Amino acid sequence: MTNLLETERLIVRNWIPEQDAEQAFEIYGDPEVTYFLGACETSVESQRQSLTREVEQYRQLNNGTGDWAVVEKETARVVGAIILAQLPDSDRQPTEDYEIGWHFRRASWGKGYATEAGRGMLSYGFNILQLPVIYAVVKPEHHASIRVTQRLGMKPVGRTNKYYGIELLLFQLDAPERIGTGD
Repeated sequence: MTNLLETERLIVRNWIPEQDAEQAFEIYGDPEVTYFLGACETSVESQRQSLTREVEQYRQLNNGTGDWAVVEKETARVVGAIILAQLPDSDRQPTEDYEIGWHFRRASWGKGYATEAGRGMLSYGFNILQLPVIYAVVKPEHHASIRVTQRLGMKPVGRTNKYYGIELLLFQLDAPERIGTGD
């Protein structure tokens, strides 16, 4: 299987539901991890089914977006997930805006993995997908994710109710200026 991208310590690759369900459940079955997501998986089997649905959904979209496993190179262990996808409106319909997001197992918090994977994903979004802007949406009380957006150089835009049907903080990063592109 081809990796989407690699950083110094991490590999970002497609989820493999049969192989990754148990490790994904360590992330999405942990109420502390999912506290800000609003939903917690209840079993390894439900996690496997969720991964299978998600992999198929992004395969059908076929637009380069997705939700990928983040694997620690040193241990080959899934330590989190990184997302680059269209933001949904309040009715869960896709908008023209794209978001970056990250979820990591508790044992991987505080290691800089979200920032490291986030930098790689922003580069992918701007350089490969040619996105003009990438957003992040964060619940106002989720201070750790707010700090990640700051380390990624994302600018705070303010509060919004435009996405997911709830009030969120909106952060934005514009694509870097391209020099020598012949425009």
